[in-house]
Amino acid sequence: MNKGRLEAFSDGVFAIIITIMVLEIKVPEGENLMTLKPLIPKFISYVLSFTYVGIYWNNHHHLMHAVKKISGQMMWANLNLLFWLSLFPVTAGWMGENHFALWPVVVYGIVLFLAALAYLLLVIVIKKTEGEHSLIVQAIGNDSKGKISLVFYVLGAGLAFISPWVGASMYVVVACIWFIPDRRIEHAIHQTLEEKN
Repeated sequence: MNKGRLEAFSDGVFAIIITIMVLEIKVPEGENLMTLKPLIPKFISYVLSFTYVGIYWNNHHHLMHAVKKISGQMMWANLNLLFWLSLFPVTAGWMGENHFALWPVVVYGIVLFLAALAYLLLVIVIKKTEGEHSLIVQAIGNDSKGKISLVFYVLGAGLAFISPWVGASMYVVVACIWFIPDRRIEHAIHQTLEEKN
């Protein structure tokens, strides 16, 4: 399979996820600013989830840019990632609709954890497919940033039992960690190009 086709399919799914998320925010009835107040939790949930989808899209783009060949395992690992990401609209909508109540925050954290785990699995499969001396292996290394994220998701889901807002703040911390795009792959590609020239 051509990697461009895999990227195009994945980009389409990312776009659909964002579209579905925004549709969860209904147009308020009324014309004064007070009609917007009930939408605040939904909007916060939307912004957080939009940020996460953007982070995954950005990193997925860099990851696929460095890939030289596509394997069947890689296609299934990519679908696994897209599956967990496709649950963002439901869990984000549930969390916003219920004003960051305990179980919606916990379930949202579990979905974030499983999406991060799926991304980690995709990276492992790509490393295996590309080989131990590949650009991906050199660029990503042991991926401590990804592993730290998993810990924060578990911490967030656990802390939600003390305070859902504290739990949700752990998810915000991870988004902040990843908000600045991961440039490891980009730097490795530029370095490889410079060495060839």
